[in-house]
Amino acid sequence: MKLKDIAFAKKRIVMAMRGALSAPVTTVSAAVLASSMIVAPAVAQQTSGITGKVTGDAVAGVTVTARGDAMPRPRSTTTKADGSFDLPALLPGNYELTFTAEDGTRSTMNVRVLLDQTANITVPLQARDPSVADTEVITITGSLIVRQGDSSLTNSLGDDVVTGVPVGQDYRDLLKLVPGVEFSQNSTRGPSAGGSGQDNKYGFDGVDVSLPLFGNLASEPSTHDVANVSMDRGGAKAVGFNRSGGFSINTTSKSGTNEFKGRVEYKLQNANFGSTPDVGVIRETDESWITANLGGPLIEDELFFYVSYYRPEEEGANTETRYGPAKDYRNVRDEYFGKLTWAPTDDLLFNASLRTSDRTIEGNSIGEFETDSVSVGGTSEQDIFTIDGSWLIDDFTTLSFSYNTFELVGGDAPDNQLSVTPTIGGSLDLANLDQMGYFNVPSLRDDEPGFNAGAQALINQYGYIGDDGNPAGGGGVGGYFQFNNQDFYRDTFELALDHEFEIGNAFHNLHVGFKYSEIEEDLSRFSNGWGSFEYIGGLEEAPDGTPIYYRSITERVSFGSGVDVAVPSISSSAKAYNLEINDTIEYQDFTFNVGVLISQDELYGQGLRPKSGTVSGYEQAPGHKYKMYTVDWQDMIQPRLGVSWEYEAGNTVFANFASYNPEASSLARAASWDRSALAQLDVYFDEDGNYIDSEPRGGSSGKVFADDLEPRRIDEITIGTTKAVSNNLFLRAHARHRKGTNFWEDMPNNARLYGTYGNSSVPDHIAAKGLYVDNLDAIRDEISGSSYVIAEVDGGETKYWELSLEAEWQGDRTYLNASYVWSHYYGNFDQDNTTTTNDANTFIGSSFYGDGPGRLPWDNRYGKLRGDKPHLFKAFGYYTTDWNANIGAYLVYQSGHPWEAWDATYYGYASTVSSTSRYGEPAGSRRTASHWQLDLNYTQDVRLTDTFTAQFRADLFNVFDRQTGYNPNPFVTSENFGESRNFYNPRRLQLSVAVEF
Repeated sequence: MKLKDIAFAKKRIVMAMRGALSAPVTTVSAAVLASSMIVAPAVAQQTSGITGKVTGDAVAGVTVTARGDAMPRPRSTTTKADGSFDLPALLPGNYELTFTAEDGTRSTMNVRVLLDQTANITVPLQARDPSVADTEVITITGSLIVRQGDSSLTNSLGDDVVTGVPVGQDYRDLLKLVPGVEFSQNSTRGPSAGGSGQDNKYGFDGVDVSLPLFGNLASEPSTHDVANVSMDRGGAKAVGFNRSGGFSINTTSKSGTNEFKGRVEYKLQNANFGSTPDVGVIRETDESWITANLGGPLIEDELFFYVSYYRPEEEGANTETRYGPAKDYRNVRDEYFGKLTWAPTDDLLFNASLRTSDRTIEGNSIGEFETDSVSVGGTSEQDIFTIDGSWLIDDFTTLSFSYNTFELVGGDAPDNQLSVTPTIGGSLDLANLDQMGYFNVPSLRDDEPGFNAGAQALINQYGYIGDDGNPAGGGGVGGYFQFNNQDFYRDTFELALDHEFEIGNAFHNLHVGFKYSEIEEDLSRFSNGWGSFEYIGGLEEAPDGTPIYYRSITERVSFGSGVDVAVPSISSSAKAYNLEINDTIEYQDFTFNVGVLISQDELYGQGLRPKSGTVSGYEQAPGHKYKMYTVDWQDMIQPRLGVSWEYEAGNTVFANFASYNPEASSLARAASWDRSALAQLDVYFDEDGNYIDSEPRGGSSGKVFADDLEPRRIDEITIGTTKAVSNNLFLRAHARHRKGTNFWEDMPNNARLYGTYGNSSVPDHIAAKGLYVDNLDAIRDEISGSSYVIAEVDGGETKYWELSLEAEWQGDRTYLNASYVWSHYYGNFDQDNTTTTNDANTFIGSSFYGDGPGRLPWDNRYGKLRGDKPHLFKAFGYYTTDWNANIGAYLVYQSGHPWEAWDATYYGYASTVSSTSRYGEPAGSRRTASHWQLDLNYTQDVRLTDTFTAQFRADLFNVFDRQTGYNPNPFVTSENFGESRNFYNPRRLQLSVAVEF
């Protein structure tokens, strides 16, 4: 069954759910020692655990029982001969542990466990004195962000941190809390953390919500239901199927308990609550958020429920660009969530949840230098479904599983839909270019008098009024350039077995896991009018030698049968198989981690069918699904080795080696043969706007893979230490190095033979390698396809160095987390710096990188990469007052990002040729200004009755209004060269009121 068929079957559940949701001990202090805390298996069910040791006179056979607020039933085990015990597969939350010895001695303690963490405790239990009553021992152990005791770089935090500091409403706002991860305001691309922004992994209740094929975070998830967050930056074990080339983050949602609880909140950020942007689009935007949730027991001590409703709404009025007033903007989403937690027996635990949301957008995507007629509207629907479970087979063995689906269905449509239809032989109405499509108004160019004469007339007609009072070029008019319909699906199944045993004096925790996932995208696109077009001014020639004055980029299917379109849409998919084996060995004061993750990836395209006796092994078959490429098991063996030495209680030194083969790739779509049916065309027009010719844009048709490709690989070494300075203060310091190799890209097959061009040339040792695919011409004669091929980037590499110091303070009323990270990220392959805006869904494996002279690995590419931010300091925390209030703060300082001038003329091109991603100087030659900001929040609880509490909250972001500019215009031919195109958000205030019971 296809993924979209599964999604369709799920609709009945979604609709039914939406309908349902829319209806109205004695304490005696004792010596209890908190030892180190180690990362637990983060597989299948999103759980944690508690391990430890009972010390004293009679340690064997002690019954240990854990009762938690999130667990319907308690879980119990008995201690081994040495007093050790293990309670795996616990939901994150607060637990009361009861220790009952065979002679009746009983002690209790409170422990908090966080997502993907195992609390390791030591409990003294003395033999019972018959002359006194039972003694209960109650204490608190564990910290909000676990730092110590493992060779991995994992941080976990609870909802008290998420709500106690000024974070924000969107899932991506959580990333600001991760040490060493850049503070980013990108709306599409992820932040860099020693890898590309598309190398990160994002989990929501264990469901991968990274955008299939692209690796970016899907825009829909939010934080209102987040109960726990776990962040893994490196040093991975072969547990949890971590193949991320950057960092991975996972969250668990809130769940019901044995007590009925509910909350309703309204939050507002009015346009008058913040300062006005210094530059850019001027928009007075009102934002509001409605949140409601309810949880409790359906069957006491067995079945819990939790439901929530969320409605963010954003409205922008009085919008103004350089062209003047623009239309209002509106963005509204309705989200519903339901979750069941069921424990039919003490040894079985299941979770099932469904999150579904619908979004509508109007008046979007109007830039500072555009008219409001170019706006776009859109709709999207996202569903996240998961079911997971665990079975405690015995005190030593746990079986767990999970199945989940992710669906993001949506489309964009121009608000201004043009009436003109592209046709072969058609023409542009030069008197009404703003009705032909999206027209890029030209800018004047140096030493091009012929071009400038025509350009000036167009600027006078379609330009905006510049700062000097005269018409200026560089803007955009007309209508949004295309209709875009994209549906994404992901289906995942995981199964894991964990078994504990002893061999001699060594204690083993053996983990075996299997994961299968399938992703799919359905895509169709049409141009609005002629699409996007520009003025060439006769500086280029069509294939027949006719001077080109206008050139459009038009979706091929927009011409209908005029260009023999056979497929109106394409479906691309990929499958991944993963097997992991890991043994965590505890021997005296040492913990060894020995494991391996092996994977196989299969890419599926559309448009070919296997055929024997052919050069390629295929024949053309529009609409037919075919296996495009397989990366075999033996090519993706990812070892995970680590050691931690606890030289004294709470203090460790550790080391780790890990290899990763990132699975995120766009090649299933980018290299698909049916892309030739949907390919964009370059359409050429003469001085009078008459059609000259059209041809497919380079690299847009199906692509052959070079032989014996080695998959992209990240090798990582980490060394570090942790120290418990006191019961309240913990420190961690580490050094880390990552190296990335074997990058895949679509390259011109003859790129190594270009010789010398402009100020660059192909190195001799690379030229000696010749063509990437020797028989490409024979293959193209047989099944057509692109002159580009998928090949390994010659000498492509990235390097990352990191030194980090992290501190955590946990007091009775105070929590503080601070980190400083020095890093250096450099190389010659920068996935984050290949497009005009650098904040977009960019193909992984088929970007502008490698697309001809000026974009090749030896063309000024080696240097500082976009994500290089040498200095990054973060501090956040909160303080609880005597008057039931919470004061939170977040402070960040980070270096600016590297950039360089882009100039096609450096490589011998005319100034009219695109300079996009053609570096005119070594990568990272320049750097933007550093940025810092302070965010504050204040929350006041007011008891209304014994049952109801009111809460008032204020969040003030960017208190000192630091609107630092970044993402400068890199085009040397632009009159705006070097000017920042993006700015950190200005100061803004959010106010909220809530009632809970």
